[in-house]
Amino acid sequence: MAYTVALTGGVGSGKSTVADAFAHLGVTVIDADIIARQVVEPGTPALSAIIDRFGSGICLPDGTLNRRALREKIFARAEDKAWLNALLHPLIGQQTRQEIAQATSDYVLWVVPLLVENQLHKNADRILVVDVTPDTQLRRTMLRDNVPRELAEKMLAAQASREARLAIADDVIDNNGAPEAIVSDVARLHQRYLALAKQAEQQEYE
Repeated sequence: MAYTVALTGGVGSGKSTVADAFAHLGVTVIDADIIARQVVEPGTPALSAIIDRFGSGICLPDGTLNRRALREKIFARAEDKAWLNALLHPLIGQQTRQEIAQATSDYVLWVVPLLVENQLHKNADRILVVDVTPDTQLRRTMLRDNVPRELAEKMLAAQASREARLAIADDVIDNNGAPEAIVSDVARLHQRYLALAKQAEQQEYE
C-alpha cells in the first residue's frame, strides 16, 4: 500500500487548488468527492436507492443526480443525511482502497473533505490541513456554489471546526493569501513526503 497523505480542509478552503499543485509534481491524487460522484452515476445501484427515497425529481433532466437539491434535503433533515452516509460511505471506502492500491507514485494524496467528521484520519500516514479563516470560507463558498449566506453558514456548521482539523494536522498550508504562495508550500512538502515515503518503505523491508 502506498504511503498516504490525507489532505483535508473546510468547505471553501482551497483543497482542489492544493491538490492540483501536487498533481503537477506527478503525485497520484485520489479525491473522495470525485469517487462520491462516480458511485452515484446513472445506472448505479446507489443512484437507484436515492431515487427510491427522494423521488425522480432528485435527478436533473439528463438523468444525473441533482447534487444541489440533494444537499438542501440532507441539510434540512438529519435522518436523510444519516441514511445517505450509510449508503455511500462503504462504497466510497471500497473504491478509495482500490485506487490507493493501484497508485504508482511514491506516495498518494488522498483528498478527504470530511476526514475529521468520519474519523478517517487513522487510515492515513500523514495529515495535511488547508487552513483559512471562517470569513474566507464563507466568501469563497458563496461565490463558488452561488448559494446564499444562510446556506453557506449551514454548510460550515455541518463540518468539523477549524480547531478540530488543526488538532490532527501534521502539516498545515495557510491559504488565506494569494494562490501563488501555495506552489512553494507544496514543493517543500512534496520533498518531505518523498523522504517519509522512502523511509516507510525501508522500514517495511527491515
